[in-house]
Formats: sequence, structure tokens, C-alpha cells
Amino acid sequence: MTEPTNHNTRRHSAPVVDGPGKAASRAMLRAVGFNDDDFQKPQVGIASTWSMVTPCNSHIGELAELARDGADAAGGKGVVFNTITISDGIANGTEGMKYSLVSREVIADSIETVAGCEGFDGLVAIGGCDKNMPGCVMGLARLDRPSVFVYGGTIMPGKGHTDIVSVFEAMGAHSRGDIDLIELKNIEETAIPGPGSCGGMYTANTMASAIEALGMSLPGSSAQNAISQEKRDDCKAAGEAVLALLAQDIKPSDIMTREAFENAVTVVIALGGSTNAVLHLIGMARTIGVELTLADFTEIGKRVPVLADLRPSGHYMMSELVAIGGIQPLMRILLDAGLLNGNCLTVTGKTLAENLANVEPYPMDQQIIAPLGNPIKAESHLRILFGNLAPEGAVAKITGKEGTRFSGSARVFGSEEEAQARINDGTVVAGDVVVIRYEGPKGGPGMREMLTPTSAIMGRGLGNDVALITDGRFSGGSHGFVVGHVSPEAFDGGPLALVEDGDPITIDAEADTIDVHISDEEMMRRRAAWQQPEPRYRKGVLAKYAKLVSSASTGAVTDQE
Repeated sequence: MTEPTNHNTRRHSAPVVDGPGKAASRAMLRAVGFNDDDFQKPQVGIASTWSMVTPCNSHIGELAELARDGADAAGGKGVVFNTITISDGIANGTEGMKYSLVSREVIADSIETVAGCEGFDGLVAIGGCDKNMPGCVMGLARLDRPSVFVYGGTIMPGKGHTDIVSVFEAMGAHSRGDIDLIELKNIEETAIPGPGSCGGMYTANTMASAIEALGMSLPGSSAQNAISQEKRDDCKAAGEAVLALLAQDIKPSDIMTREAFENAVTVVIALGGSTNAVLHLIGMARTIGVELTLADFTEIGKRVPVLADLRPSGHYMMSELVAIGGIQPLMRILLDAGLLNGNCLTVTGKTLAENLANVEPYPMDQQIIAPLGNPIKAESHLRILFGNLAPEGAVAKITGKEGTRFSGSARVFGSEEEAQARINDGTVVAGDVVVIRYEGPKGGPGMREMLTPTSAIMGRGLGNDVALITDGRFSGGSHGFVVGHVSPEAFDGGPLALVEDGDPITIDAEADTIDVHISDEEMMRRRAAWQQPEPRYRKGVLAKYAKLVSSASTGAVTDQE
């Protein structure tokens, strides 16, 4: 067997059957369907995230087989293997959500482990939910073999133009007494009509779009319905594309350059994408060895407007953007305006500009993508805040509908559950800044998303009157005046650990600051009295993660040098 490749050597292996012990390798592979001719072909590993645990991935088994067929038709030998996925939508608001961000690392580890062991020449990875997509790309980046990422596609809208966030917000409305149980049950039964990822510009569609803009997906892959002929064709074409990449020796490190990451950030901003993109893009960049920092999001955001009127802050769903042409016409608009680097190489073997050369514009009467001259927001909605509450930075999603400045009094909670109970029972009132701490990468551990409390705030009609800050994260479906990724996190003794009920806090999304208005002397007194909490887990994957994970400001990765 050949020496396996890893992300440090940056070279791909020969087929697994060409090294010592090839007779044993042949015998093993014959048992899974290889014949004599197959032993002479490049092997393409197909990493499938198929699972019944979430509709985002419930159809991916078939898509993986189509990618395998594409590799076979192009002269390779496709080999399907599985990795895990979890469901954020099911886990949100529970202890189980602590495993969500952890799963990104497990997925990257597993793809690296299988492909590194088996000696695949190239790879296709198919993802369909928030963490398995960056996890897949991080795995491909570590291996640095010719690779293509495929997005599983978006779900269709539920009855009455509903989606998963509609369910969370309906729960908040029910707790306030605005809707009865029958109305809540009706929304719950009809909001998720079938396979595909959550239907707004939430984290799944955000990351799919970012990965296509990065050049790691075929054109159009990020904007296709999960159940469609277009998605089936995309998967087969991805399998074929890996053979072309092998012939040209084009690897992720040739594609995932600094300029390509700038393109990805630009598209995320134009689409009004999820705050999780900050965390994931920094993590992906660190994996491939590209320097990308929080400051880059600010600099790029100064020149890139928000153009897409998509949920959660806007009106439309991803399936409606698909119907008018997806993100390719948007990318052409950005390219023509000089906001994208067209020279970046992509998995087609062509540059981004070449891929976009013949893209048709959006229909004249569409209302989803605003013109550059009249944007929804002139600068980025992703605001990187610094101040005495976040010396290493924090991430906010401010569309402007929430206002750009909020001052209020701290109402402090040590966990998501504690905050949720007090929102539901009316303890949280207008003028509060809800502080949820010890939910960071180490402290949670796992940096849970605060979709349940933010949805409850919106459902109780407090979206314009209450802010929420946390060292945890937010779902792409969260909206309102929310700030996450506060670094350093409370568990590491960050200033968030020192806030007390009633402290005045100001969040300014124009000055990009977040501060608690107490004296330095008082802050020092509190720090002297603070003690780090005991770890919540002593054994198992969460304990291992807490020991290895970096700060949210550096992507919350577990393989930092």
C-alpha cells in the first residue's frame, strides 16, 4: 500500500492497490465489486453524509451513488463511504446542541481518516446541513487531493410560506398567548415538507453559496432544489469533474487561495448570510493555510452591500432564488462591479470569470436581488465588534431593521436553558440586554446556537426592544439585535464572565463596539474574585473537544498548530 497523504505533505497518493501487498488489496476490493479493469483506474472516494436524522441529508445516499456513477463514466472507480451528520434543527434548545459544532471536526477527521488510509486519488464530498459542509471542505483541504464539494440542495417552502424558523417563532408566539395549540401544531406539521436544507439564507444555504464562490463546487451547485433533476445532474458531473482535476493535477490548495476566500466573504455579505460563515470560513482558511481574520470581514464589508432580500431578515426563500437563476447572476453582477476576483481557479479547471462569462442576468421583474445602486444595506450586515466586553472580537448580524445601536441593562444567565425559562415567563422585558455566558467553544462546550431564545424573543414581540449577547453562536435563522462569538469566552475568564445584572451595556453597530459601562477598577475587583467553573464534561467527545478547541475568533478549530 502506498504511503498515505496528509495535509502537511500536500501530495496525493497513487491507487491503493499499487503498493506492497497489492494481492491482498485486490482480494479485499474484489469482494466489494472491483474487477481486473478497475485496478488500473484512479479511485475516487465519495464521502456521503446520508442520514435519517435530518431531512437535510435524507436524500444524499442516492446523490452519492450518482456521483459514483459520474466518476465511473469518466474512467475512474468511485468508492462510496459514509461520514456522520447531526441535526441542528432537532438539537437546538437542548443539551444535544453542544455536539453540533463538534460534529464539524468529527466529519473533517473522518474524511481525512478514511481517504488517508484507503489512498483515494480524488474525492467528492456531499453535504447538506450546517456543520457537515464546512466539515467536508476542511477534510478535503487537509488531504489536498483533487476534490469537488456538492451541496445536497434546499428544501421547498412549507404550507403558508413556512420553514423551520416559523416553528421556533410559533413556539414563542404560543408562549405569549398569540396563537393556540392547534395553530402551533398546524405549523409544526406542515413547515418541513420533505428533503433538503433549511429554506432561507440560513447557515446551510450560506455555506453552500460560500463554497461555490470559493471555487470548490461546480457552478450552480449551491442554488438547486434538493429534489430536482438539476441536483442529480450536479452530482454526476461532480464525479466526472474529479477525473478532469486529476488529469490537470488541480488540488484544493490551488483553488482555496486568499483571493478565493475574499470572494466567498463577498458573496456571503451580498446574500445577507449567516454569522456562522465567519466561524466556518476562518476555520476552513486555517485548515488550508490561508490567513483570514475577523478584520478581513470588516474590510471587505466596507465595500460590499447586502443585495438579497432573503430570510431570516428578508422575505424570500432559497427555492425562490433558485427559480430566478440562483447565485450565478449575482456573482456576475459582483464580478462586473470589480467586487470579485475573476482570476481565481475553480473545480471546473477554469477561472471564476470564465465560469461566469455566459451567465444570463436575472429577470427584469424579480424582487429578490436588489440592484447595486439601490442595495438593501450599503455595507455588510456582518459586524465585527470590539470593546471591553470583547477584546478579541464578537460577531453581530445587523441588517438595519433592528436599528444600529442598542443600550440597555444586563440580565445575566449562565446557560441557554436558564435564559429561555426567563424569556418564556416574562422576566426578560424591554430594555434588557440578555447575557448568556459559559456557552463558548470550551465552556459549553460546543458553542451552542441560541436559536430557541432568539426565536422566543421575536415570538414574544420583543425583537426591537431586547438585545442578546453570548459567547455561544446563533443559527442562520436567528434575527434581531444579537451578538455572538464574544471572545475571549467566559470560561477562559473573558469580560463576559464579569458582567452582573443591571450593568449598562451599549452595542454600536456603526462604531463596531460592544462595551459594559463600569470602571476599570470595578472590572479588576470582579476579576480578582472570579473563579473558573469546573468543566461540564470529564470524558468523551465533548471533553476532548474542550481541551483542543481554539477561540471562536480563530475559527474554533481543533488542529491548530
